Amino acid sequence: MRTMKLRLNFMPTITTPKATTVFREIFLILLLALCFNDFGIAQNLENGKEINATCAGCHGQHGQGGSRGEYPRIGGLSASYIASQLKAFRARTRVNIPMYPYTQERELPDQDIKDIAAYLASIELPTKWPVFKETDDALARLTLTERVMIIPRVPGDVDNGGAIYQKKCATCHAKTGMGRGMFPMLVGQYTSYLKRQMEKYLAGERPHDDVVVGGVLSSLKEEDRQDILAYLTSIQDQQ
Repeated sequence: MRTMKLRLNFMPTITTPKATTVFREIFLILLLALCFNDFGIAQNLENGKEINATCAGCHGQHGQGGSRGEYPRIGGLSASYIASQLKAFRARTRVNIPMYPYTQERELPDQDIKDIAAYLASIELPTKWPVFKETDDALARLTLTERVMIIPRVPGDVDNGGAIYQKKCATCHAKTGMGRGMFPMLVGQYTSYLKRQMEKYLAGERPHDDVVVGGVLSSLKEEDRQDILAYLTSIQDQQ
């Protein structure tokens, strides 16, 4: 039997300095993603789902929150943000007495935090009513509708709110309000909850990522803050 040599060309032939530079940049981006992504395929979503059974008592089976914002929506938030808040509850850098016992390491180890964060981040809560098929039975229709997350519109100057949001908030929370990395999405969150968090930031009861107490919110009038909330409810159907 003849021995055959098999040559595998995994890498494209790079013939120009520019192409070499571009390839190196792409390679470095992929390498960094593999090295620093804490919430990738290594997370145990099944374990996260089991842990969520405890969370569901307040936040709902799909992390949709409840009691008109007394319990915030957590489904669909980024894994990095969810994990950071759970650790903040544990360390009491974000004071929340009901959450404190659930986040202690003996109850929720670091790996469990990663698993529940990844599971909740994987949940999709649409902002539009589903289009049913004729073949969908009652159970299928109920399953589709119970995930819909539509926040009622609130009063306010949407144009003013949009202008302020895009200038002062979009850098962290994205132009769409869907959040970015460690910064949570605001669109699709209960207005009453967002307003309550604004008040906590301004009072210094909850740390903000800005150096100044209250962050950029401290530079806004109450009417401006209400306009931002109105704007966020106006763009949810664009997601």
